[in-house]
Amino acid sequence: MGEDLIDRVTPTRRAYLKRGGALFAGGLLAGCAGRSDADSSTEAADATATTTTEAASDAETAADGDAAGYTVSMSPAGDVAFESVPEDVMVYNLVYADAAVAFGHGDAVNSLGFDSDAGGRTLDAYYERLDGVSFDRSDLAQLNSGSGSVNIDKELVYELDSDLHLVDPALVASFDGWDQSDVEEIREQVGPWFGNAYSRTHARPPEPYADDYEYYTLWEIVGNVGQVFREEDRFAALEAVHADLLSIVQSELPPEPERPTVGAVVYMDETFYPTKIDAPGFATSHIRPLGVTDAFAAGDVTFETSYDFETMLEIDPDVLLHSYGIDSYYDVASIRQRLEDHPVGSELSAVRNDRVYPSGTPVQGPIMNLFQLEMTAKQLYPDRFGAWPAYTGGAYPEIPEDEQLFDRDRVADIVTGD
Repeated sequence: MGEDLIDRVTPTRRAYLKRGGALFAGGLLAGCAGRSDADSSTEAADATATTTTEAASDAETAADGDAAGYTVSMSPAGDVAFESVPEDVMVYNLVYADAAVAFGHGDAVNSLGFDSDAGGRTLDAYYERLDGVSFDRSDLAQLNSGSGSVNIDKELVYELDSDLHLVDPALVASFDGWDQSDVEEIREQVGPWFGNAYSRTHARPPEPYADDYEYYTLWEIVGNVGQVFREEDRFAALEAVHADLLSIVQSELPPEPERPTVGAVVYMDETFYPTKIDAPGFATSHIRPLGVTDAFAAGDVTFETSYDFETMLEIDPDVLLHSYGIDSYYDVASIRQRLEDHPVGSELSAVRNDRVYPSGTPVQGPIMNLFQLEMTAKQLYPDRFGAWPAYTGGAYPEIPEDEQLFDRDRVADIVTGD
């Protein structure tokens, strides 16, 4: 990627897209800085009602033939004005790829941050269970070089010449060789940015974005992306499925004393890397609504935290959920076997009781979140929601129709527009 891929002096911005000058005013569709992802059916229903009202208003504006196009707002990009629905979109992570597919615009995606086969397999694993839903990743550009540093080559961004960069500009400004002036250069010369990455864990973004940065729930972010693609009706229908799923799950939870302690981890090289379930952000929005006791709640857990076997045995969760477990980077079946063969690992309650499960991907979009909520409910409460079947990789396992917690056909019809 070292050679010039395109003349950086001459590229012009797409004529039918422009960014509004004003920054997103605090409060509109924004979660407060300390807010976690939607944990209850009540909050989900409120979000649905709000978004549906906004969608109806937007639809009326479109019907009136507003020549000025439409504007969508999300921190940190602010107000972004569109004259047409973007047709060529740069995407960095799976949140936005999954959202684009959910709204019937997967073919607009021209890139992913990392190896498209790695992330794409995870999407395929879920889409396999939705008739007519797929994501063609055969010609996607890889934004990150995979050389060990997390970065995007600016020349590649120019070469892609995207209508929209569905990426958090604050995240890009944190990469080596980038700063806010580079981000603004791309906005002015190529196309606008629209994304929010730090809501995943409520981490502090880099300066100068930090002071005004807003945090959102997953479904608020998805709703904003739906507005970008003018798919407000699709979003309302999909969010209703999510609200129904939350209502079903939360109405059937056992009393708190009967719920297990759960540790969300990644395991590598005889080391456990924990994640707090109850921490704010949408990374654990497929686990948090299940109301379990977080095994790591008392610890000072950061991205640098790691536990050896002896420490894990002291904590000893009833259940271990291994992140990125569905056709992704980790073979959880193999990991489970290694734990069983380890002299200390074999003493863990989760190992002894066969309760080490593949869990979802924290960087989850709306379709992923539906499957991952269902999966987690079955893993944690098989007596309430039906047993999680054996899984050794590949597609999300077949679930008997009478044990499915959401209607696959309903979701597939929303996505395909049938």
